[in-house]
Amino acid sequence: MELYVIRRPSAWANLSELEAAGAKSARIGNEQMSDRVRWIRSYVVHEADGRIGTFCIYEARDGESIREHARRVGMPGEEFYKVATTVVVRADPAQQAAAAE
Repeated sequence: MELYVIRRPSAWANLSELEAAGAKSARIGNEQMSDRVRWIRSYVVHEADGRIGTFCIYEARDGESIREHARRVGMPGEEFYKVATTVVVRADPAQQAAAAE
């Protein structure tokens, strides 16, 4: 599987909608498509239009697997990029805080 970044701009009106979509996404990925997609993490952003968007990190067999997963969940899945490499300067602040506890 390859690593991908998926952009889902202004996909949700609020965090409650995102939470419901996230639960469905995890269920479909884990139960129906575990050999094709793995959700790693998401960065949730406030969009300029007031809606919620995400940048999601996934492992996937290919682009069609990303599209199919998005279709099954009912969320955007056409804007994605294969990761060429990863440069980590610092761990995510949330990860640092959790490690310190």
